[in-house]
Amino acid sequence: MSTTHSRPAFITGLRALADLLETRPDIPIPGSTVVYHFVRDAHDADMHAELQRLATLLGSHVDGDSGHYTASLSLGPIEYRAVAILAESRARYEAHDSYRGCITPYGPSEDR
Repeated sequence: MSTTHSRPAFITGLRALADLLETRPDIPIPGSTVVYHFVRDAHDADMHAELQRLATLLGSHVDGDSGHYTASLSLGPIEYRAVAILAESRARYEAHDSYRGCITPYGPSEDR
């Protein structure tokens, strides 16, 4: 399920979480957190251009291979990571996922 929030609501939520954690030291925190932004599916060249634009805004560079590319900025234990998954990689995943529920493989200790 995907939920889209407005930019102000997202920022307000982050600040509320930070305030909660600051005022309630009894609430544990994770060792690190990654905030993901997935570039909207489009032609590969457009996705790569958008990721390059975001990398420039972040003062970062584009990393990746095999159809998954990222640009990120680390702020201590918090990381903002933009991700672009190009068409061939999305198609490979969709083809693989199309078998979900159709095949039940044997485990290593099961009789065949």
